Amino acid sequence: MKDEHQAVEYRIGIIANTAFSLINFRGPLIEAMGKRGMAVYAFAPDYDERTRAAVRSLGATPMDFSLSRAGMNPFRDLVDLVKLVRQLRDLKLDASFCYFIKPVIYGTLAAVLAGISRRVAMIEGVGYVFTEGEQFGLRRRVLRTLVIQLYKLALSQTQRVFMLNPDDRKMFVELGMVEPEKVRLLKGIGVDLDQFIVEETSAEPVSFILIARLLKEKGIYDYIEAARIVRRQHPRARFVLLGSVDLNPGSISLEEVKAWVAEGLIEWPGHVSDVKPWIAQSSVFVLPSYREGLPRSTQEVMAMGKPVITTDVPGCRETVEHGVNGFKVPVRDSAALAEVMLTFIRSPHLVEMMGRASRRKAEQTFDVHKINAEILEAIGV
Repeated sequence: MKDEHQAVEYRIGIIANTAFSLINFRGPLIEAMGKRGMAVYAFAPDYDERTRAAVRSLGATPMDFSLSRAGMNPFRDLVDLVKLVRQLRDLKLDASFCYFIKPVIYGTLAAVLAGISRRVAMIEGVGYVFTEGEQFGLRRRVLRTLVIQLYKLALSQTQRVFMLNPDDRKMFVELGMVEPEKVRLLKGIGVDLDQFIVEETSAEPVSFILIARLLKEKGIYDYIEAARIVRRQHPRARFVLLGSVDLNPGSISLEEVKAWVAEGLIEWPGHVSDVKPWIAQSSVFVLPSYREGLPRSTQEVMAMGKPVITTDVPGCRETVEHGVNGFKVPVRDSAALAEVMLTFIRSPHLVEMMGRASRRKAEQTFDVHKINAEILEAIGV
């Protein structure tokens, strides 16, 4: 009997931090790889029956592996690294593609030790240890130093590193974490413009939505305080917060979120599997983040024709042309954020006008098929 993999020319392992991200962020890329005759092995530490089936439907083989998402435990991480090396070696892969902090670091190092010849990484954001303006306690300074050294070690073993904004590239190069010639800037991770489409919605009352993991660095507190300010003048204004409480050290607590709901400030459905209906019934997207790579959520809402309010920081400023498809506000300024929200309430015609501009920008910049073609070229297929 022939080996089932003999007819396949190229075998690749995609190493992720969650199964959800493989399905929702890498789905079109996995399908594109399959169409090129590649055998795709999709690694995630948290598969269940549903996500395993979803990855198979994309044409990939789901692979379990051990990864602690919360913090750095050197002994645990070393044990996980050794296990991953064995898995990768057994698969005899031609290439690896890793994204998010720990998969990039440990996945790339495992790929080297497993003898995988082509190694590509994607940096989608720098994480809370690099977020400017935060208090740097001793633990955080130590963690930052450790992450820098680990990035230097791992990224030195890659042939290509994708990044999503020039500020991140500048920081990584200046700190010596990556050689500049290895970096290629993408215009986001992209969205399927046929899936995220413009839907008609009522302009009044104007409603606002924030979609993000519930981390302090996403500007959640600023969104809440701005909602308080706006609702004093316009009690009918609607505010939605979409996302789950995270294991990250910078996470908002469940008790805080429940208190905001009890106060009547926000609606909080938690994590939802399909964000499109929630985007469709909202007027304006808000992301007052302290720093981003280039947010997938912003790309999705722009494709669906929504104006954007965001901060003038790396990864966010690239998505908005001020006064055209939305507004940029100073970071950590809830009063300025509230004032721009009030602008949409006072002038609801801006919702449709700026929303059209968002869709145009999404069509020009965020087509996932064009972005995936760049990634596949870098992988060498």
